Amino acid sequence: MKLLLADDHPLFLDGLRNLLDAHGFEVVGSARDGLEAVEKARDLCPDVILMDIHMPRLDGLSALRRIKAEWPAVRIVMLTMAADDEHLFEAIRDGASGYLLKTQDTGEFLALLAEVARGEAALSPGLAARILEEFGRRQPLPSAVEPAPPPSLSRREIEVLTLVAQGLTYKEVGARLFVAERTVKYHMGEIVRRLHLRNRAQVIEYARRSGIAG
Repeated sequence: MKLLLADDHPLFLDGLRNLLDAHGFEVVGSARDGLEAVEKARDLCPDVILMDIHMPRLDGLSALRRIKAEWPAVRIVMLTMAADDEHLFEAIRDGASGYLLKTQDTGEFLALLAEVARGEAALSPGLAARILEEFGRRQPLPSAVEPAPPPSLSRREIEVLTLVAQGLTYKEVGARLFVAERTVKYHMGEIVRRLHLRNRAQVIEYARRSGIAG
């Protein structure tokens, strides 16, 4: 997995690179602002980009949109200092594969990054719950939960939806699918958004009425 790092703080950038090098990750380059990140992404074709959300010239969110528009398959993980960053929802909506705190434990940071390498989402503890809450707050409450037309859910989202509708907890679903509980919460957030619903109860009702959950 080839990594590109983007952050405007030299000490943090160098420290992160040294940490990743020491744990066997291949860092192919680094950028000091959003514009340089776009240019480096174009030149180096990384698999994953770790990018600060607050950078000069071009902020992380704008760089995220430009990069994803040219290379939809690249996985971009946003970095932030605060768990209450106001841009969390917007980053996930625009295609970020994760959102990690710079202040979290090193071992947990590396474990979450490994999940990204496996194609999973990476969210620091507590952020998945905030995403679900924000999805619920922003989506209008439908007058009824209708089973048709069916949404375009991914295979993994259908797997998560099926197990949740069967009454399994997020932890139990994660164990069944061999993913972290926070990853299950992330997928539920995506399901809530795609179904235009507000909460888990409405999702379960939809799954049962539509026959998705069997």
